[in-house]
Amino acid sequence: MSVASLLERLAGDPYYQKRTAFIKAIEAREPVYGAPDEDLPPAIKNYLKEIRLYSHQCRTLAGVRAGSNIILTTPTASGKSLAFNIPVFEGLQHDPRATALYIYPTKALANDQLQSVREMERATGIRVCPEIYDGDTPSGRRPGVREQSRMIITNPYELHQVLPWHYKWQRFLGSLKYVVIDEAHHYRGVFGSNVAFLIRRLRRICSCYGARPQFILSSATIANPLEFARNLTGLQFQLIDDDGSPRGSKFFVLYNPFFEGANKPSAHQETRRLLLEAMNHNLHTLCFTVSRKMAELLSFWIRGDLSERSPDLAEQVASYRAGYRPEERREIERRLKQGRLKIVTATNALELGIDIGALDGVIISGYPGSVVSAWQQAGRSGRGAGDSVAILVAFQDPLDQYFMHHPEVFFGSPFEHAIISLHNPYIKSGHLLCAASELPLQPETDQEFFGAVEGLVEPLERELLLRRTGSGYVYSGRARPADLVSLDSFSSGIFKLVCDGKIVETMDRLRAFREAHDGAVLLHRGETYVVRSLDLETATIHAERTEVDYFTEPVKAAGIEVLAERQRKDVGGFRVALGSVVVNEQYTGYRIRRGDSALGFQPLDLPPTDFKTSAIWFTVPNEIKKSIQEQQQDFAGGLHGIEHAMIGIMPFQVMCDRRDIGGVSVPFHYDTRAATVFIYDGYEGGIGLAEKAFELFEEIARMTHELVRDCPCEQGCPGCIISPKCGNDNQPLSKQAAELILRCLAQGSL
Repeated sequence: MSVASLLERLAGDPYYQKRTAFIKAIEAREPVYGAPDEDLPPAIKNYLKEIRLYSHQCRTLAGVRAGSNIILTTPTASGKSLAFNIPVFEGLQHDPRATALYIYPTKALANDQLQSVREMERATGIRVCPEIYDGDTPSGRRPGVREQSRMIITNPYELHQVLPWHYKWQRFLGSLKYVVIDEAHHYRGVFGSNVAFLIRRLRRICSCYGARPQFILSSATIANPLEFARNLTGLQFQLIDDDGSPRGSKFFVLYNPFFEGANKPSAHQETRRLLLEAMNHNLHTLCFTVSRKMAELLSFWIRGDLSERSPDLAEQVASYRAGYRPEERREIERRLKQGRLKIVTATNALELGIDIGALDGVIISGYPGSVVSAWQQAGRSGRGAGDSVAILVAFQDPLDQYFMHHPEVFFGSPFEHAIISLHNPYIKSGHLLCAASELPLQPETDQEFFGAVEGLVEPLERELLLRRTGSGYVYSGRARPADLVSLDSFSSGIFKLVCDGKIVETMDRLRAFREAHDGAVLLHRGETYVVRSLDLETATIHAERTEVDYFTEPVKAAGIEVLAERQRKDVGGFRVALGSVVVNEQYTGYRIRRGDSALGFQPLDLPPTDFKTSAIWFTVPNEIKKSIQEQQQDFAGGLHGIEHAMIGIMPFQVMCDRRDIGGVSVPFHYDTRAATVFIYDGYEGGIGLAEKAFELFEEIARMTHELVRDCPCEQGCPGCIISPKCGNDNQPLSKQAAELILRCLAQGSL
């Protein structure tokens, strides 16, 4: 039994035939080797005596040697770590005082990299004393790490806490030669925008100590790598994207349980069925799920199914997720790598580059939110020379269903743009306070790092958070800015999430109402919390850390006012605009869901919130409105359907979650004097999503039209125009009117 036999089963069985939307055969590829343009030091050359370097590894080495900042975008398992470790070790050998900082998004990746660099240190004899410095590092060991290590591995959260104590790090930061940021594409949206200012604060402190480190970024494939790297760090980069690593044949299957618009059995049960098929065909398979609870449930179901055949088979199934003890996770990783586990059901905790060996198959249960993540997850199979298979099981969501009907888009060139905003005043103000607490802030000289800041410094001075001195502005608030500024949200940080008497995080009012209302299921750093109460008077969220088998979705009503139109263009006779708006949101309740099933609705009594943000909007010409009404179609329902569908499609072009954007649609809007559909940035001040959507509007409109046109449902479904977030309970909606308006928008004619 093999990958080929599983594919034959999918093609030959009538049940699977109907649901197999597309199979993409990706041919095997021979390696493309290279050679360093100059000899490596003997110690590194000896380390590599059994290793031939790929072309992209040699280009990375040459670029770093030339002093360039590098962004390397090659697939999973292409040897990116070796590509940056070689020049870093070479540089540290040439300069005995030089240091290197490695930044990883997760502790698991940091631990994995620590083992790799320690092995390289032992083999080469180049003393770099690599150490992890994060929240788990014992206080007694910290001074020794700061004073002795030449290579420190950390994460953005720890770096945020370290920078205020930079005087303790003079030796390390004053000699900092390299900063390596691995899995850089994770730093996007609000998190990425905060990290971008964090990196600028690091560069500013290094400059104070006489260091200007070289940056090496490693990323999955995105549509805008050079723009992204520049926004993340404030520096210019050289792109290396020609992958020289080999690969075996891979078959990527798009599998659609909702090929007829029906929703039984659920996508989770279809995933269960496919996992059992993989076991029947003797394939070592990793399954990615949408939640930790689903990882546990699928593992439980499969073990139960297999125990009827053989207890030994059931023992070859395990689940893997954040929340397990480190030793438990390491044991699962070892068993998987050794081939002693046949099936592992996991969250995206296993998506990144932890070494788990060669797998035969990957099943992705639900589109993971970005094509980048889907390919990273699929890349966990086929690390050897043999055939492998990846199966994406679609949910009844807009992008899942769009890809089922348009596989050429999924398998085409990278479309997703990773967005970082350097202009959000709330994010920027928070980091200016942090910077002023680290070193006096001088608006003119610090423009290199933060751009123009005069318009933000003066209000902070009036609020007594900054004080002008002869050396520049210094922080004068009471609390530590690093404690107030959350990397995962805005700097206002007025609401405290408290669990067991400890502050877990702070968040702004908008996010508190959206994600931390009474009864909400909230995720923080991979842990699940249930909110017991949201106290508006004390701005405190009381929560309990617990595992639940359901999730919550807030329901809101929204109104919108146009403040200023910044840009405008004509698209097929429609006026499309980008501008500043004020959004009025009121969260009226929340839905409780388990998997695909709705369990209930709970009302909320929260005050409305007003916030200023950026939006795109388009107005519908009167002749189109009249034509649709003459056809006795529901014009308002069509606008409403377009709003939902466009929000569902936009994350493909603009790398975000659909929860990051909101919408309003009205047959007549007072400010535009016409029927209008608004799509707005769901964060106060905006984080650049609307700006990128305006730039890519034609593509977004075309894809939205194709989504609605090609969905097999008759009246609308969650795969096209029905939204789980709709505050109006998806009323009115008209798929027919939406398709007519979108056809005019996409094709430019009635």
